[in-house]
Amino acid sequence: MLSALSAYQRGLAGHPSQICYAVKANPSLAVIQLMAQAGCGFDVVSGGEIARVLAAGGLASRIVFSGVGKTRSEMVDALCAGIGCFNVESVPELELLDQVAHNMGLRAPVSLRVNPDVDAKTHAYIATGQKVNKFGIAHDDVLSAYQRAAAMPGLDIKGIACHIGSQITVIDPYLSAIDRMMDLVLAIHAAGIRLSHLDLGGGLGINYNGETPPDAEQLLRQILARLDARGFGDLTLMIEPGRSLVGNAGVCLTEVLYLKPGDPKNFCIVNAAMNDLPRPAMYQAFHQMVPVCVRPDPLVTWDVVGPVCESGDWLGRDRLLAVEQGDLLAVLSAGAYCMSMASNYNSRSRAAELMVDGPNAHLIRSREALSDQMRHERLLA
Repeated sequence: MLSALSAYQRGLAGHPSQICYAVKANPSLAVIQLMAQAGCGFDVVSGGEIARVLAAGGLASRIVFSGVGKTRSEMVDALCAGIGCFNVESVPELELLDQVAHNMGLRAPVSLRVNPDVDAKTHAYIATGQKVNKFGIAHDDVLSAYQRAAAMPGLDIKGIACHIGSQITVIDPYLSAIDRMMDLVLAIHAAGIRLSHLDLGGGLGINYNGETPPDAEQLLRQILARLDARGFGDLTLMIEPGRSLVGNAGVCLTEVLYLKPGDPKNFCIVNAAMNDLPRPAMYQAFHQMVPVCVRPDPLVTWDVVGPVCESGDWLGRDRLLAVEQGDLLAVLSAGAYCMSMASNYNSRSRAAELMVDGPNAHLIRSREALSDQMRHERLLA
């Protein structure tokens, strides 16, 4: 994780900037703590994520609060904590935030999140920057939204933001987005509204199955060169990496319960499931799998599936593996959007988590017990 972070830090060296770790990728308190100690701010999308950042030692002043559905109570809590900025995603949200802040005798620091209508060339479920997506304010409506915000007494305009998607493996969408954002900054400044930062979001992909995403350092240097060329070198550049920091750092260890040969499919049934590792079921995502103990046996093609009562409960299809009952499989690149989306479906308890640092292994989440699942439930009187 720290090695991946250092590429971003090198790319931003010498330029006003803030790296905000996207908590949704992996909200483990220990991961947040590590990022805070390394100097990160945080991108959050709920009041719960704000509470996690603060509990792990993150600074409220370095939190950016994104998300399309912020509630009044979340706004109050965020303002009381003193967060750095709200990324506002609609005019009705602007109006509510203005009302909430004004009633508290405060001014809420805001950026408007733009939907730049840029195709990020990624899976439709994780694309966020096109007209058909729910996120952000439409590009053509941004200037009028800033003018409305500037007239609201409870708001303090700080910057402009966008986020075009996740698991992006090419540079062009970023460059298209930065060009469109700089055009907007020019128009907003011309209207007499000054911005101090530009938040380009996150979304840089990782290697799941041979992908070759851009190097973070080189990507940022290209982005900064474009900012300088347009005369915006004084703007603080904010970015919100998540998956690219933690994705390749995580492994899901699972045991082979049964081998079930058949026609036309051979099934390798393991004790991890879609509730532990949801990405294959949700996105048809690919995760490499490696047997922990290498066997000299012939390779066999298996569908690796879990015990959940859903046909969609699979972790990998058509995998060549030499495995036997009782073996352990390591499912790779499981550090992002796996435990963060895990559930108790089929009343399955969440797994334990360890953080490994060289020869040291730290238990950062105990294995969940059935009593933990049922703690807040009540029988009828």
